[in-house]
Order: sequence, then C-alpha cells, then structure tokens
Amino acid sequence: MPDAVPDLDDMRRTASQLPGSEERSTTGGAAWFVRGKLYAWECHPWPSIPEDMRAIIAAELVVGVKVADRVDALALVEMEPDVFLRTTTAWNEPKVALRMAGIDPDHLAELVTEAWRTQAPKYLRREFDERPA
Repeated sequence: MPDAVPDLDDMRRTASQLPGSEERSTTGGAAWFVRGKLYAWECHPWPSIPEDMRAIIAAELVVGVKVADRVDALALVEMEPDVFLRTTTAWNEPKVALRMAGIDPDHLAELVTEAWRTQAPKYLRREFDERPA
C-alpha cells in the first residue's frame, strides 16, 4: 500500500492538465470527460455490480478508468489483484476499477492520462504531447 493515499483531488489535478478535459457531477459521483466521452469516474455501488465488488465500492473510494483494450485491463488485474478489481459491470467497453487506497499517486496519474488518451481526439493528444516538458 502506498504511503500517501490518493483521492479525487489527485484525479482532479491530473485531469486539469489534460486538454479538453471536464469534470461533471453524475448520480454516481465525479466523472471526467473529454469532448463528451467518459474516461474516468468515481465508482458507485450500483445493484448491477456483483455483490463482492459492490461491498468493496461501498466501503472505500474506488474509481474506474478507460483502458486501451480488455487485455490491458486483465493485465492490470492480474499484476495487482488487491488494487484492480475484476470487472464491475456488464458494459463491454475496456475499463478497469481500482482501489484508491492501494494505488501509488504517480501510477494513478499515469492511468488517468492514458484513459484520457483512449477517448481524446488526435488534435488534443497532439496538443498535450507537444507541450514543453
């Protein structure tokens, strides 16, 4: 477990640096979009989520992020099963849910940025990539 547990403010800081990113309040909590496409969100213990996953989400802060494909999601779950939850909904798009108490802040920033990349149009990705370091 990391020393400093990231929170939604850490996600906000990362998202605020991403071109075209906007935060919206949804029925499930905070969510981040780029050009109308969801890329990261606060998880809510909806009845449609399997009971064991719902219990974790109800007890602690869990967020979801889009990933490039299902293989990426499965790899994350297999590498760190205490941090990354197996699938939480029947939605077919590639995504992964993670326990904020178990993630390193730098890894969280990387996951949020990569989630944004999966949804952002080319011109915004180019704008981000061409920024001075």
